[in-house]
Amino acid sequence: MGTRVLQGFLLLFPLLQPRGASAGSLHSPGLSECFQVNGADYRGHQNHTGPRGAGRPCLFWDQTQQHSYSSASDPQGRWGLGAHNFCRNPDGDVQPWCYVAETEEGIYWRYCDIPTCHMPGYLGCFVDSGAPPALSGPSGTSTKLTVQVCLRFCRMKGYQLAGVEAGYACFCGSESDLARGRLAPATDCDQICFGHPGQLCGGDGRLGIYEVSVGSCQGNWTAPQGVLYSPDFPDEYGPDRNCSWALGPPGAALELTFRLFELADPRDRLELRDAASGSLLRAFDGARPPPPGPLRLRAAALLLTFRSDARGHAQGFALTYRGLQDAAEDPAPAKGSAQTTAASPDGANASCSPRPGTPQAAMGARVFSTATAVSVLLLLLLSLLRLLRRRSCLLAPGKGPPALGPSRGSRRSWAVWYRRPRGMALPCPTGDSQAESPASSYRTLSASSQSSLRSLISAL
Repeated sequence: MGTRVLQGFLLLFPLLQPRGASAGSLHSPGLSECFQVNGADYRGHQNHTGPRGAGRPCLFWDQTQQHSYSSASDPQGRWGLGAHNFCRNPDGDVQPWCYVAETEEGIYWRYCDIPTCHMPGYLGCFVDSGAPPALSGPSGTSTKLTVQVCLRFCRMKGYQLAGVEAGYACFCGSESDLARGRLAPATDCDQICFGHPGQLCGGDGRLGIYEVSVGSCQGNWTAPQGVLYSPDFPDEYGPDRNCSWALGPPGAALELTFRLFELADPRDRLELRDAASGSLLRAFDGARPPPPGPLRLRAAALLLTFRSDARGHAQGFALTYRGLQDAAEDPAPAKGSAQTTAASPDGANASCSPRPGTPQAAMGARVFSTATAVSVLLLLLLSLLRLLRRRSCLLAPGKGPPALGPSRGSRRSWAVWYRRPRGMALPCPTGDSQAESPASSYRTLSASSQSSLRSLISAL
């Protein structure tokens, strides 16, 4: 059992192991398919209202046009609807649901009980008989209760666990309370929070229990893997938040995967820094979200800092992390991808040239032969063009005496093509045999034309 040692003014949060089928400790993210408290991000394949085929079968979303939500109402796939009948939460309800065949009572939809869709940090639904209470610490009630309101209350009291019950009651407790607790079916915690219509706050005689570190503003995470949430999660983060967390799992490097990322604007910013050097490794904001998929950083420990401006309000982020034993640990390259050559034993740089007799060497020989043949052809073409130029250019000095003909000496000559009405001036090499006389197949220019030509060449 590890501990979260929060430096300086930080609190002490013991690590909790997952308990029961519906448990979702912050340090077992692989057990969860959801990272939002209401399962709006669920993209799993359960297609009955109960787990493992129990309950009623769901209708296909492309066959529910008569209702408010169907695949036609989600053309971009933002809500995960499509030509399937998997449970989803397109309207931000308290948990995933689906349409079912209408009953005689007029019921045409039901919630889905999905054991794997409980955000990490939610430990499950527990029975609270009241004597003794399931959580033995302080308690209170509020008509504005949300999950984070209860978490914040118990965090300030110095407890490790927070439980919400009946939509408006909050209880605090410790890990020892869970040793005698009894898990209840997840569907028993079905009461909507008085302060948030999209969250569940336990049920009648049922406690929904969370780790208080969910949505905390600081912490020191040292478990081999885990989940880190933005401040105030699962509520929206508030304005003027300035929070920091240290990630130091065992290993030489870190892998982060952002499961959720929603910041209000570019002024709300998350920075990732090397904890040892303080150098900035990555920075993300409302206009520059993190890339999809795993993000691997060659740092043994990270310092994450989040700041929001005076108007900041958004869902925030949820990321999973794990330590890597090897700083160079990367997925195996795909077949056919280039790989770097290994260094030579004596420490010198390995040669990039293939050895004779290898397939690479044979390929290089063929390429060289082809290039040589192409070069010969180009030379032949250039020779042909030179022959043609002998019958196509009239020479005059660029800035010499006003006379047509080849230039003598170091001055530059100009070839003027006048086969067509449009003239085109091209430089000709000095002393070229083609410049000895005008092409015989062309008529001689008149005196006025020669004068105009000299003016044109002088301008060039």
